[in-house]
Amino acid sequence: MKIVGIVGTNSVESTNRELLKYMKQYYADTAEIEICEIEDIPVFNEPEDKTAPSAVQTLSDKILQADGIIFATPEYDHSIPAVLKNAIEWLSYTTRPLINKPVMIVGASHGSLGTSRAQSHLRQILEAPELKALVMPNAEFLLGRSLEAFDDDGMLVYPNKVKELDHEFNEFVSFVKLTNKLTVNNEFFDASKQFSWKQVANGEDI
Repeated sequence: MKIVGIVGTNSVESTNRELLKYMKQYYADTAEIEICEIEDIPVFNEPEDKTAPSAVQTLSDKILQADGIIFATPEYDHSIPAVLKNAIEWLSYTTRPLINKPVMIVGASHGSLGTSRAQSHLRQILEAPELKALVMPNAEFLLGRSLEAFDDDGMLVYPNKVKELDHEFNEFVSFVKLTNKLTVNNEFFDASKQFSWKQVANGEDI
């Protein structure tokens, strides 16, 4: 199984990146996880021809080729980082690779709450008409006190969180397999890719 893990920040030192690195190593026998960065994506400017910049196109191609996606998001001011929202805006406006794509959301924070509000906001964003990602329901992984969460080898040191992540990741693997079976040759896929709010405003069929 091919999974893309998206680091939801451009911070050089991020425990969300460490979390994805841990998952890549720990679940290597179950899935191939490729970690993708968003630091090179330019500021969104809504180009008239809807052409994606090269960094956006590269990320989009990796998403399209993957069976599932994992977003690892920090929490800034009770929401996701601007750089992550910026990357999602580009994907939404141009290539729309997240349509019908199974998604898992995880997050690490220095405090005790583990990005709970940011994950809730990200879930809402990914369910927007221009994105229509299939976010795994009734699941979240919140890693608090993340500065002390990993040892020198990058292993997660909180036994309860190791067990919790095992459960959530195994659930995600099953979710990916199920959704990919259900959405193959989905007749609404092309229609979803063509969605625009202009159609809604004009009363056109979607």
